[in-house]
Amino acid sequence: MTNTGFTAVIAVGVLMAHAAFAEVKLAAPAALVIEHRFPITATPEQAWEVLVHPERYWPKEHTWSGDASNLSLVPHAEGCFCERWTDASAEHGRVIMALPGRLLRFRAALGPFQEMAVTGVMTIKLAASDGGTLAVVTYRLSGDSSHRLGDMAPAVDPVIRQQFEGFAALASRSAR
Repeated sequence: MTNTGFTAVIAVGVLMAHAAFAEVKLAAPAALVIEHRFPITATPEQAWEVLVHPERYWPKEHTWSGDASNLSLVPHAEGCFCERWTDASAEHGRVIMALPGRLLRFRAALGPFQEMAVTGVMTIKLAASDGGTLAVVTYRLSGDSSHRLGDMAPAVDPVIRQQFEGFAALASRSAR
């Protein structure tokens, strides 16, 4: 096998390994479902303590203020995943279920979806796995077919990955 052939095999293997952790489950005109899986070297309880502090891991590029330290999350039903700065504020989501160390679910039409007539639900499940935690992040969006939500999968999928890769990395570092 040539060096180029070996490099191509390695690249395909890396892409396949990454694909095993992310999946667009549904991409239709009126619905989009994206799921990501993140192995974390922390207990579910340790991971939860990081998860409920998005100001520590959320990318600043995905805030309205440009500063993740303006984020907060109140981890109980009706709690706000909010951003407050100077004389402005934004609600990113509203907690609809919180099971500490196990599950956080909030209703959220994140980013540009906020101004569309769509419903979004983000679920983060934490489960003990091989001396750590497996975090499964599922984002479901639904609206009418004029939104062409399925066409947005290539843009939404990497953003969800980026947002929660930061969480997984910080939770793993925090456990050391």
